[in-house]
Amino acid sequence: MAASVSASAIVSLSSDLSTRSAASSHSTKLSSLASLQFPVRTRLLRIGSQGVSTSSGPRILPLLVEAKKQTFSSFDELLANSEKPVLVDFYATWCGPCQFMVPILNEVSTRLSDKIQVVKIDTEKYPSIADKYRIEALPTFIIFKDGKLLDRFEGALTADKLIERIEAGLEIKQ
Repeated sequence: MAASVSASAIVSLSSDLSTRSAASSHSTKLSSLASLQFPVRTRLLRIGSQGVSTSSGPRILPLLVEAKKQTFSSFDELLANSEKPVLVDFYATWCGPCQFMVPILNEVSTRLSDKIQVVKIDTEKYPSIADKYRIEALPTFIIFKDGKLLDRFEGALTADKLIERIEAGLEIKQ
């Protein structure tokens, strides 16, 4: 099923009176255009404390992200003062693979909480840090220990592969 919307109907949706009078003079030009066809799809979404569900699909539980926001006067201070090695995830909010990594990084942070600290750096908000470490692909992961770069890798990984990579990087470089 498709809904038909003519171009003149779009113009007449304006609520401004002066725009309506201007729109009426243009409506004859617009109405001569072919009608636009939009497919109609409706879905009933139920949002509640148990997550989001659709009338035709499975329940989607809300994603809980446990992040500890900390403020440091500089990124270098964070790296130098960390008691554990630091895994830095350079990401962007528009990056699909970066969003895929959010639950994986939460899992890795929990499983390796005694070995490593996970930090996320938004490259859009902190371009100077991204430039300093020559971040050219997202996500990029860098492991630091005592303020020094130990290992660097790019791309989305499963939790098990990421843990393997982190542990290998920590063992080789120590």
